[in-house]
Amino acid sequence: MVLDMYDKASLLIEALPYIKKFYGKIVVIKYGGNAMINDELKDAIMKDIVLMKYVGIKPVLVHGGGPAISSMLEKMGVESRFVNGLRITDDQTMEIAQMVLAGKVNKEIVSLLNKNGARAVGICGKDAGFIKVDKMYAGTGESRQDIGWVGEVKEINTEIIDVLTDKGFIPVIAPVGEGPDGESYNVNADYVAGAVAWSINADKLVLLTDVEGVMDSRDGKNRLLSRINEEEAGELIRENVINGGMIPKINCCLEALKKGVEKAHIINGTVMHSLLLEIFTNKGIGTMIER
Repeated sequence: MVLDMYDKASLLIEALPYIKKFYGKIVVIKYGGNAMINDELKDAIMKDIVLMKYVGIKPVLVHGGGPAISSMLEKMGVESRFVNGLRITDDQTMEIAQMVLAGKVNKEIVSLLNKNGARAVGICGKDAGFIKVDKMYAGTGESRQDIGWVGEVKEINTEIIDVLTDKGFIPVIAPVGEGPDGESYNVNADYVAGAVAWSINADKLVLLTDVEGVMDSRDGKNRLLSRINEEEAGELIRENVINGGMIPKINCCLEALKKGVEKAHIINGTVMHSLLLEIFTNKGIGTMIER
């Protein structure tokens, strides 16, 4: 019993320099994947974010919602179709996606944060027109394909986020962007998180995923790379160590670093309290990417 209490005290002491270092700093968190499905994990992540807020960090949360969109489309008899991992988003699909992302998923997260003692406000990119987007196509050149109302971030108007964070609120952002004529676009949440991070001069960008981080299998041991820099990340992509769905996440992190974010992290959101373990402990739990 005494030993257990000393262990807990040691963890708090280990966290102290990180609490001091990140006090008053902005951390942008992208929340998605299986961590959004499991109720126990949901509650743990919300508690992590609220704790971060209470020790002086300014968290900004960007969420996905792909599984929830697919589930609603299925209920309404609409087929989910993808090209290169991008959802084909026709008029009906966009209407449903906006309803699910900006309505159902966003407000559930806001309610959970508020329940745990935070003051959270849910917004999407159409509020105050703060996420401006251009239409995105799948592929390039002759293989370019129109996939409907899918956007890529062109500009972030940070005023609404600045107002909320300065007043002590946690912004919870749904990845719905605004087109040139006010149209709604479905936007990849990783890229929204990255664009928000560099636009508001965040100290950290954290992507919660369903895997441990960047794994290196070159020596046959499949070990976690806990720290890499920009140059090493590019080399790992060229060597096909980083591949598949990890490539866009790494590219998102590299873009954020290039534009001023200090550090980016890819961590396993299905591990209980992974956010706290990554930010407040010496070893961390995922992969940190630095300049």
